Amino acid sequence: MKVQHHLLLCATPSKPLCGDPQLGAASWARLKQLIKERGLERPDRPEGVVLRTKADCLRICAGGPILLIWPEGIAYGGVSPERIERIVEDHLIGGRPIEEWIVAQHTLLPSRCSSQRSTS
Repeated sequence: MKVQHHLLLCATPSKPLCGDPQLGAASWARLKQLIKERGLERPDRPEGVVLRTKADCLRICAGGPILLIWPEGIAYGGVSPERIERIVEDHLIGGRPIEEWIVAQHTLLPSRCSSQRSTS
């Protein structure tokens, strides 16, 4: 299965240091709904499937809820159900990150798994 994006949302933190857990839960519900409505979870999608994970903490302890999008490594802050809608439309579907909402960006290192496999 080809994966286009993996979304991690700190939706219901056990120690809410960065945001309102109720806002996180509402954002999670909207994210699930939009991913399903837009057909982004279909395994046969030519661009690849969009995976989603509800996280407790993404260790960006300010401006939450935080939505982290891989493989770009973009972290959006101040996520709300309304922002989720624009992030899905502009970033995931349109390929245009929303610069003013980005609070961090982490570069992925190349995978070493393929070079460590045995060829025997």
